[in-house]
Amino acid sequence: MKNLDYGIVGNCRSAALISKYGSIDWCCLPEFDSSSVFAKLLDKNKGGSFGFQVDEDYTISQNYLKNTSILVTSFTNGNDSFDVMDFMPRYYRESGKHYAPPDIIRYVKYKKGRPRFKVVYDPRLEYAIGSTATYIKDDFIVSLTDKEKFDTLFLYTSFDKEAVLNRDEIELSQDGFFSIGYNEKIFVPNTDKVHLEMQRTMVYWLNWTEKTPSYRKYNDIIIRSAMTLKMLSYDKSGAVLAAATTSLPETIGEVRNWDYRFCWIRDASMVIKVVSELGHKNIARRYLQFIIDLVPDKDEKLQIMYGINKEKTLTEITLDHLDGYEGSRPVRIGNAAYEQRQNDIYGILMDVIYEQIAKFSTDIDNCEDLWTITKGIVWVVNRHWTEPDKGIWEFRTEERHFTFSKVLCWVAVDKALKVAQILGKTKKLEKWQPLAQKIRDDIFENAWSEEAQAFTQSYGSVDLDASVLLMEPYGFIDAKDPKYVSTVKAIEKELSYNGLLYRYKNKDDFGLPTSSFTICTFWFINALNKIGEKEKAIKLFDTLLSYSNHLGLFSEDIDFESKRLLGNFPQAYSHLALIETAINLSNYITEEERVMDSVR
Repeated sequence: MKNLDYGIVGNCRSAALISKYGSIDWCCLPEFDSSSVFAKLLDKNKGGSFGFQVDEDYTISQNYLKNTSILVTSFTNGNDSFDVMDFMPRYYRESGKHYAPPDIIRYVKYKKGRPRFKVVYDPRLEYAIGSTATYIKDDFIVSLTDKEKFDTLFLYTSFDKEAVLNRDEIELSQDGFFSIGYNEKIFVPNTDKVHLEMQRTMVYWLNWTEKTPSYRKYNDIIIRSAMTLKMLSYDKSGAVLAAATTSLPETIGEVRNWDYRFCWIRDASMVIKVVSELGHKNIARRYLQFIIDLVPDKDEKLQIMYGINKEKTLTEITLDHLDGYEGSRPVRIGNAAYEQRQNDIYGILMDVIYEQIAKFSTDIDNCEDLWTITKGIVWVVNRHWTEPDKGIWEFRTEERHFTFSKVLCWVAVDKALKVAQILGKTKKLEKWQPLAQKIRDDIFENAWSEEAQAFTQSYGSVDLDASVLLMEPYGFIDAKDPKYVSTVKAIEKELSYNGLLYRYKNKDDFGLPTSSFTICTFWFINALNKIGEKEKAIKLFDTLLSYSNHLGLFSEDIDFESKRLLGNFPQAYSHLALIETAINLSNYITEEERVMDSVR
């Protein structure tokens, strides 16, 4: 497999990645950040997987059931056909609460003929550290490990258990199922019950997507991206994950391999803003409560990231026994970046707080908590905005005065001023307005480079950085301002290559970047649209969409030459930017479309 040709299924508790051939190659149970039970994605030999073997004359295809997270892998040789319908249960019970167990269900649907297959069931618990033993019991197949941390995995199935484990050929004549779970079941599942769970899960997702507005163009990809972001949210705490995986490399064979199964304040806040704008208010409320719970002290500085269960220490270690994705080592769990200082997070979080209070101030139970956090954010920004930091791209060594960080410090105060006005706290205006102006003046004085004719990556530098394209969307500068237009043009000249964007081209801790950071290309397309180059933006956007995988999913990075997907997957950053860009372009009619409409 030379691309990230995977689908994701999930239930806001955990997720699984399933290859286009129907193999579960990545899953952690019972939660997103638990140890893996299948990790072939990170080691083809040791990682473990759960798939199906069919004869070479079978054709395999894959798609989602429309407007759901149920993934269908179809096997047919013309005469014999069956589908594997994968999902993680999620639906409302009579109590009104969500039911989202740590289970993956594989419903095998008979279609026609006499289809035959073999099952490859090879769980490797605890990141495949040590050995996993698998046994047949009366009602289930159990796998366990007796290493330092004891763990188990249960498989229930309608098929003969010995045939499953022995990889004997199975002839399908009626529907069947596999149910993989972290917990032993009180009531043994059967095919009818599993089918009912699939129907209930289907209804849940149909109802969820029905709340999403429709758009003239790009509607399907907006919905698919929104569901992907939803699947990367964690109901228990309100956290939002950056991605479902760890250690998928930004470039094959290099060491930029990080664990993204955590909640970055920046990424999550951007996701929440987009998803709530699509009409899904509850996810925003849960996330804001997550933030409130993390900031008990009025003067406590936020970390840039937290564990999904609000952990503050995310110790980074390497799993040296795993070969890594296509040999890209090390494989990391945990993320040392949690200790970094990144001053932009305050502005991004404040932007979400402002949006929620502006829309729902009379309907937010924790408005007083959010006002306290707002005052705390301004307090922190006032004392630290002049200090250097690691920046949005998490440079691990040198700290600098990054332009994006300064702009977002201004955003923090600007949005706090707007919140104060909404809540009638006008006394704060006199105190905070001079601070906002001081930061703004400092940026114009120090971030603009006459040599580069652009706002640059950091003060005193001529290096360009795609993140400064966000100066306009965050309201710092007008799209028609000559300095912003010049910055967009300079970034296009310096950072654009083969229709994709570098985030920057100067050396970092690991040398020169060699792949395109997907979100940066979306930012650039939005910037082109804002400065009036709409036709060009549409063309670039349509081209970029063609680089998604077969299901419309994006990872963190794209290779400039081959256009293969790289980095952790699916990436929340990429999909939130896709939604923003699609919405911004959805109502624009190109000249070609205008001609086609007239012909019709």
